[in-house]
Order: sequence, then structure tokens, then C-alpha cells
Amino acid sequence: MPLAQIKGISGVLTLEQKQEMIKKVTEAIISVEGEGVRPVTWVVVEDVPSGQWGVGGDLVTTSAVQEMIEAKK
Repeated sequence: MPLAQIKGISGVLTLEQKQEMIKKVTEAIISVEGEGVRPVTWVVVEDVPSGQWGVGGDLVTTSAVQEMIEAKK
């Protein structure tokens, strides 16, 4: 029973983006393990509240991630 856990900062991904991620991660697992595991493949997308995530000792917020995304466009 494969289980993929994906964590991200709350408010960054839309529901539609999470749904697409779940579908694509499921397909990636199936491509390795085979179609037989599809019914028991779990993908969990979990939101971590803004400010409760850290990188290099610094807190990361929703607005900081959104600014990084916009800067890369």
C-alpha cells in the first residue's frame, strides 16, 4: 500500500492544483509499481500553517512563498 505525503504552506496551492498533484503523483507511483496498486495508493496533501515552516532556521510564510513564485514568472 503506497503512501505519498506532500506538505506545503497553507494558502499557496489551490484545490485544483492539489487535485492535479494527487493525480500525477498517483500516476508516478503506478508507473513504478504497476496498475495493481492503484486501488491502494494513497496521496495526502497537507497544509502547514503559515509561519510554522522553516528553512535554514528562518520561518517561511504564505506571502513569502507567493512572492518567490511571482518572482520566477
